[in-house]
Amino acid sequence: MAENEKYKNRRWAVPSKRAKKYAADRKAKVHTAGPKEGKLLTDFEAGIRSGYLQCQSDHAGIYKYKLAKEAEKAAKQAKKAK
Repeated sequence: MAENEKYKNRRWAVPSKRAKKYAADRKAKVHTAGPKEGKLLTDFEAGIRSGYLQCQSDHAGIYKYKLAKEAEKAAKQAKKAK
């Protein structure tokens, strides 16, 4: 198996795993996996990672918000039913 081929299989990771890897890349300021492993991140690549992490945070936040709103709505309906 060639050195670069080990990264071809199962390229798309679960979002939480990808976010952990991206956070590690941003912290180390270098690629931690893949064919560019050990090379410095460019400003563009660092920006892509930051954007992805922000997007995941936004999705988690809106999910929690919607759960809270549904719980609040259910509680109001339960009070009306009494």
